[in-house]
Amino acid sequence: MSDIAWATEHSVETTATPAFTWTYMTDVKNWDDPPAEFRLNGSFTSGSLGTTKIPGQAPRQWRLREVKPNDSYTIEIALEGAVILCKWVLKELPNSQTRLTQHITLEGENASSYKGDVQRTFDLTLAPGMSRIAIAIDRAYARDPRHYKEN
Repeated sequence: MSDIAWATEHSVETTATPAFTWTYMTDVKNWDDPPAEFRLNGSFTSGSLGTTKIPGQAPRQWRLREVKPNDSYTIEIALEGAVILCKWVLKELPNSQTRLTQHITLEGENASSYKGDVQRTFDLTLAPGMSRIAIAIDRAYARDPRHYKEN
């Protein structure tokens, strides 16, 4: 798809190693964004399908568009004539810590019709949501850094 109607990104840093961060982030049980509930059908690999359920809304399907182990993954949320792409990228920092960046784009021939709603949603939720993720990763890492092994 082309015709990018909107894009944003946000980064957070965690004290966890990239391997720990990758394993934590690719375990859908750790995706904590109430009231949303997430489910992945199959393994965390390119092409796998997932579902997000939010009370009072129809379940939303998504797909893992591209998974590059220990580096990045992209979630694709299809809309009519458009798509939201959420790309998560891990970067190793000094002392084996991790920078986690989420790049979000809205693109496609009909993307401009979704721009206002998508932009409002992510403007409100992206930074606080990613901060919450970094805190959760740090807490899990502090509890038991050996719990998550390198892939």
